[in-house]
Amino acid sequence: MENVFRYYGFSEFKKDESGAFSGDQICFSVLNEQHFLIFEKNNDDFNLYVSKYKSKKEIGVNPPEILELLVESYDKSIPEHRIFLRKYLY
Repeated sequence: MENVFRYYGFSEFKKDESGAFSGDQICFSVLNEQHFLIFEKNNDDFNLYVSKYKSKKEIGVNPPEILELLVESYDKSIPEHRIFLRKYLY
């Protein structure tokens, strides 16, 4: 998964303090100034979300304005999971 995070330019993981991700570790990639892809690390599982915040400074601090689960238990070996990343990032 580390290769996926680096390839797509995700941030370093940080602890969610907003309560939106149950205090799990999260990392994000910027889609535009208000929309972001977020990976939530829950034990050994990674969930992928698309979200809306007023700015990237709010990620992990305040709850998102919009949060939609795209992929539960992301697996880079499943083509459909990889398509979600490409769909949003390209």
